[in-house]
Amino acid sequence: MSLKHVVGATLIAGSLFAAPTVNAKQKLTGEEQLAKILDGRVAGKPVNCISLNQAQNTQIVDKTAIVYRVGSTYYVNRPANAETLDSDNILVTKLYSSQLCRLDTIQLRDRTTPSMWNGFVSLQEFVPYTRPKAAK
Repeated sequence: MSLKHVVGATLIAGSLFAAPTVNAKQKLTGEEQLAKILDGRVAGKPVNCISLNQAQNTQIVDKTAIVYRVGSTYYVNRPANAETLDSDNILVTKLYSSQLCRLDTIQLRDRTTPSMWNGFVSLQEFVPYTRPKAAK
């Protein structure tokens, strides 16, 4: 193999590693993820508690919030220590009533190693987001 072929092969190999990946999906920030979830919804008056047994879905927004869906309403909680929230966490909630309230704490467990704790968050007010009613 000549030097010309070695240099050519090296340049081709190097360009493969240096080339930007066209199909790479840019990861959204937590605020961008939350905006996407709440698109088309408007915020209501914050409440201190929600009925957890009526929540049909819970979603963690990385380093930002926890979204609880109750019927067609999304309740957004931006807890203290939100920077520890990760969508790979499991939320461990201890209830002392049928409601989840401001100042309750939620422990975070690692999904891949459930015996590992990842910290906790302290809930704040729940902001309801609903779709606006159509004008008549």
